[in-house]
Amino acid sequence: MDRRQFLQTATGAALTAAVAPAQVMNPQVPKPKKMIGIQIGAVSFTDEGTDAVIEECQRDAFVDTLFVATFTYGRGIGGRQIPGQPLPDHGKQQYDKDTFVGGCYTNYDKKYFADTTLKNFRAPDLGNYDVLEDVIPKARKHGVKTIAWFEDVMGKNLPGIEPMQDVNLQGEKISTMNFNAQEYRAWILGMVENWAHNYDLDGIMWGSERQGPLSNALGASHSHPSLSSVCDFSEHTIAKAKSQGINPERARKGYEDLEKFVTASRKGVRPADGYYVTLWRLMLKYPELLAWESLWNQSLRDTQKAVYDKVKSIKPQMGVGWHIWHNNSFSPIYRAAQDYAEMAPYSDFLKVVIYQNCAGERMVDYVNSVGSTYFADVPKQELLDFHYRVLDYGPEADMQHLAAAGFSADYVLCETKRAKAGLAGTQTKLWPGIDIDIPTGNGSAKCTPEGTRKVVEAAFNGGADGVLLSRKYSEMKLANLRAAGEAIRGLKLV
Repeated sequence: MDRRQFLQTATGAALTAAVAPAQVMNPQVPKPKKMIGIQIGAVSFTDEGTDAVIEECQRDAFVDTLFVATFTYGRGIGGRQIPGQPLPDHGKQQYDKDTFVGGCYTNYDKKYFADTTLKNFRAPDLGNYDVLEDVIPKARKHGVKTIAWFEDVMGKNLPGIEPMQDVNLQGEKISTMNFNAQEYRAWILGMVENWAHNYDLDGIMWGSERQGPLSNALGASHSHPSLSSVCDFSEHTIAKAKSQGINPERARKGYEDLEKFVTASRKGVRPADGYYVTLWRLMLKYPELLAWESLWNQSLRDTQKAVYDKVKSIKPQMGVGWHIWHNNSFSPIYRAAQDYAEMAPYSDFLKVVIYQNCAGERMVDYVNSVGSTYFADVPKQELLDFHYRVLDYGPEADMQHLAAAGFSADYVLCETKRAKAGLAGTQTKLWPGIDIDIPTGNGSAKCTPEGTRKVVEAAFNGGADGVLLSRKYSEMKLANLRAAGEAIRGLKLV
């Protein structure tokens, strides 16, 4: 047994062990047999009271693990409800569009950031409030674990951020962070070192909702990436490419030609041999296109390994895992890069996003995007059917009705089974991310108690080791949270 396998065995036992009964304030709340987690931002604790929030989550859904958003500049996991979306039936009944800024919601010792240029990133939203300092001891009293959860969504124009940024095809610094920049590596390792040393955490989860340059150029996600996001052509990545025998200049020329192809495709200018054939002609002419995509994915994995090893060097029993982006449900290219068995040695757990309601409109957006580039030869309904087939989904709604219908509980069942199969023979826990009131557009699928019960049941029937109720408590309706609890009780997991 190698060191990583030994650490995972020990960590798995720690992650699933219950908090000592003597510490529990609410013994009448039964402990779940599997992990029941919920993502919560700092503002929910300051708005509603920390003990009150923990008790609500326990009472409604038997939550035994809080995934506390400790760093983000994005509204996906931080802040109150998205402005313009209906406010939930708890918390302050007002939006925070004038006060939300983002950043780090904990204190940090600057000694951990001596080797990085970004040093001042404390969130100003809530004053000096330290969410982990507040939550961890109160969660322990309730028999609840705490995992710090952060993502690589950074603020704009932060002092010292420039050396950490990606460089696009045009040579411009862009908002995403460069995995190969020493300054960014030092920052992210300083972040987890600070939390591991200074807080009695049960784990750390990091998410990166990004993909490689080929996928971005082709528009292969529901977020419609722009051509200006094609990266990275910084000196750091160029040096790494050369060390692996990849020709950076041929990669650049290939992406310049690909950019011309995509720009023309989006204008409806069809090449003589069609869109799909022309893409393959470019890839055969420039194998560096795929090599640059692979290099980007390798750099992400190298960053995850470094985070895992840093945390384990400080607290071997602390769990470390990853949020796997929803694009995994739409793009076969992105899915191919998510090799769960390969990730397992440096993953104590995986939160695989399987958000059922918003999946409908997101798949429609994805199909419309790739349907205007390299799949523009194919009618949209046929293209959707093709993706259903290659992604191994059962019957789902057609293109016209998909946004309104969302995806079914069968999607959650199938994706959970697939992830478990991918992790077979490993120590890694699978905790699917479940959609509880993630905002969608007008006319798109909304969360309901009945739908919530079905998808929670589907996840556990698929073999999940737990579920993570997502994206954030501040957008969830309590009726849907209670429906998750009803499913858990019905499955006799409490």
